[in-house]
Amino acid sequence: MIQQFETIQKASKENVDAALKAFGVTSKGVQTIAVETTDYAKKSFEAGTAAIEKLAGVKTLDKALEIQADFIKTSFEGAVAQMTKMGELYSALAKDAYKPFEGIVAKVTPTAK
Repeated sequence: MIQQFETIQKASKENVDAALKAFGVTSKGVQTIAVETTDYAKKSFEAGTAAIEKLAGVKTLDKALEIQADFIKTSFEGAVAQMTKMGELYSALAKDAYKPFEGIVAKVTPTAK
């Protein structure tokens, strides 16, 4: 009976340790994502402001259309790159948050033969 209690206590301690490690990794990952999101928003705002300033000084319709087309193209490419980067950050966050639980899951999951 005492041995079973010690086994349960040890398993509980391992679970708590894994949860704390996962929480720490998740916290760092979310912080990285927040910083990246803030940087992208700042860059997007600056690019939009620059495009508006260029448009304000335009004298012909052709030049205005060219500036808008360049801005749209650049914005789209930046958004696609940002989405890819954010996907990678979220994927890394999920993998890193799961790592502390790998040992626990391996113990309770029967091995397939």
